[in-house]
Amino acid sequence: MSAPTVRAGLAPAAVRRDASPRRPRPPRVPRALRSHLGTAAGVAVLAVLLWRLGTGAFLDGLRRIDAPALLAALGIGLVTTVFSAWRWALVARGLRIRLPLGPAVADYYRALFLNAALPGGVLGDVHRAVRHGHSAGDVGRGVRAVVLERAAGQAVLTGVGVVVLLTMPSPVLTEARDLAPLLALAVPAAFAIALALRADRVPSRRGRALRAVLGEAREGLLSRRNWPGVVVSSVVVLAGHLAMFVLAARVAGSAASVAVLMPLAVLALLAMGLPLNVGGWGPREGVTAWAFGAAGLGAGNGLGVAVVYGVLSFTASLPGLLVLVARRGGTPGGHYPRTPPGAMPPVPAGRATSVSREKYAPKESARLARSFFPFSAEPSEGRPTTPESV
Repeated sequence: MSAPTVRAGLAPAAVRRDASPRRPRPPRVPRALRSHLGTAAGVAVLAVLLWRLGTGAFLDGLRRIDAPALLAALGIGLVTTVFSAWRWALVARGLRIRLPLGPAVADYYRALFLNAALPGGVLGDVHRAVRHGHSAGDVGRGVRAVVLERAAGQAVLTGVGVVVLLTMPSPVLTEARDLAPLLALAVPAAFAIALALRADRVPSRRGRALRAVLGEAREGLLSRRNWPGVVVSSVVVLAGHLAMFVLAARVAGSAASVAVLMPLAVLALLAMGLPLNVGGWGPREGVTAWAFGAAGLGAGNGLGVAVVYGVLSFTASLPGLLVLVARRGGTPGGHYPRTPPGAMPPVPAGRATSVSREKYAPKESARLARSFFPFSAEPSEGRPTTPESV
């Protein structure tokens, strides 16, 4: 049998590459466009609102803001920030990284200010996640702690929002009741999938990574020691956001009752979770204007309420500017107690609870009991226990 003929001037590998058909690549969106897509969407929403409703609602909302409203916003912001930082510290403790409450509050204030001042609305959370991860010696866990902390807040908002939208009159009451059966079927299906994945012990890289993520989520959010604090802090933070919305409605001149405003506030808060904004502006104003119009309260009034809410929220985040200025030029993570290299060895997710109970719980039970309440002591002070966003 004769050897295969190779064309002159071409290597065999080149012949094989020429012979194989090339599949057309799908068009790729430029990276710069992807990074600014959310900002462009927020600007587009604001432009449509200005075109349809004019600038009167914006200016009228700004004119109505006074000093007592700003002071009330600072007070509400203090409560929500402290409880948000406590939730972050609890999740970090579940992931076995140190995060004292005092530095957590300062960093949370700075993250809120950066979220409100920079496009996208999430750059402050990215900053605090990476900064805390560097200081703790594990950037991955630092990022996952912030992700789990934000996810806990969104989960409580979603749960409360579903109850409010199903039980109270709102522009989406009919749609919410139509979707309720689908959600009732989807939640058990999700639990069944999670149990199937847990039962699957095939030693694959993706399986191990998924089990590790689920184990960290369980220890950070659902452990017996953490979940009461996570739930309480999330409920208090949500109540603070709702109170801020009611305050904004009163400042904007709306006389609607709290029962009427609650579903509208839930819709606005859910819209704020979309990463399609300019410093938080965009979807919130659009959804609030639509919801007020659909409820018969006037789209212009809804836009004014959203504008006042945005200004009050920005005012509540201004202490973060002081933190940013005070720490300018400082070393990253300098104020966090760094975790000793050998203090927290990696523990498999399945053995985390037993190791914690056998080795560390007898020495740390009293200290952790005292640090459970957010105003007592630093939640992960001392030797870390063994079982991170929005």
